[in-house]
Amino acid sequence: MQTANGHANPGDAIVIVGGGLAGQRCAETLRRVGHEGAIRMVCAETRPPYDRPPLSKQVLLGAMRSESLAYRPATWYEQHEVDLLLGVRATALLPDERRLSLSTGATLRYMRLLIATGSRPRTLPALAGYDNVSVLRTIDDATLLRDVLASRPRLAVVGAGFIGQEVAASARALGAQVTMIEAAAFPLEGVLGPRLGGWFSDLHRAEGVDLVTGTTVDRVIGNGRVERLHLSDGRIIEADHVVAGVGVRSDTEWLAGGALANASGIPADGDGRTAIDNIFAAGDAAATFDPVLRCHVPGSHWEAAGRQGMRAARTMLGLEPGPAPLTSFWTDQYGIRIHYLGRARAADKVQIDGEPTERSFTATFSRAGRPVAALLVDRVRALPAMRELIEKGAP
Repeated sequence: MQTANGHANPGDAIVIVGGGLAGQRCAETLRRVGHEGAIRMVCAETRPPYDRPPLSKQVLLGAMRSESLAYRPATWYEQHEVDLLLGVRATALLPDERRLSLSTGATLRYMRLLIATGSRPRTLPALAGYDNVSVLRTIDDATLLRDVLASRPRLAVVGAGFIGQEVAASARALGAQVTMIEAAAFPLEGVLGPRLGGWFSDLHRAEGVDLVTGTTVDRVIGNGRVERLHLSDGRIIEADHVVAGVGVRSDTEWLAGGALANASGIPADGDGRTAIDNIFAAGDAAATFDPVLRCHVPGSHWEAAGRQGMRAARTMLGLEPGPAPLTSFWTDQYGIRIHYLGRARAADKVQIDGEPTERSFTATFSRAGRPVAALLVDRVRALPAMRELIEKGAP
């Protein structure tokens, strides 16, 4: 493996900025379909590309070592002549020159460019600067939090999105006392609506989580370390450690001032094309056009990010990318596998098959009588048929 050294690189290289799933799948696809030109991956972290979903589950629980998260062994990159530039960030884009400026001071020339720099956790100003406040995005974040949870602390999780819920579930499994604070009336209410958001509320409360909804962190009481959180409803929560899980933003600030700059992600079509020729975007860095919602949707879950990277690779080479992927996501909480498919925001009706109180059911979201999304709780075997149903749009 080589590193950037300041010398000009051949202009026929395909450069991938980002070491996440979208970038990894792009590199794999390029080699699989026979591309023989140079491939360079610019990775901000010092580790080769690795899988992130286990961080909030198996890694926190100690059921998986961080070394086993790598997508491919180091020898794969050598054998497939994929040049990894580790610990290097992109700092500027010069599209007229087809050049990328790097944090090392070097520049890279490219023939095609994929921007797949992922996202960064959002932060709350009230929590800034405290030693016992963390986020969960990297292996280092997960290792730190795992060590904290070993002492069974009083843990406050701010935000009840999927990441916040997974952290809460893992912490409870390890014996921590958990308070989860959510601004909305129900977890995931903006995605799934109040009925199913209420089901997630019941799930966590039944497992011993003190779920506080409809309130926010007003101020922090503590000196260097959080001791208590003062909420907007007047409640005070004592905490030994705080995890901020209030969402993410695209990691594209390095594009500021350029034609692709967009705080919500780089607008791209379903094949990853951006407004600039030969530049593609995928994963959390992209705001991909959604044909159902008829708009660009920021961010992407794990499965869609991988498929977007594959489609971008094929499109770069002039190959048919195949059908557009259905956005999907899964989460594991309290031993339950939960799948979410499609876009529930587009629905005008939801129908539930099964008994939610028994933690096994399917919620089908439809619009004008046609399914557009689904939530499957402990219904793994039903996943392929539901995916096909939504993709076909059959009544």
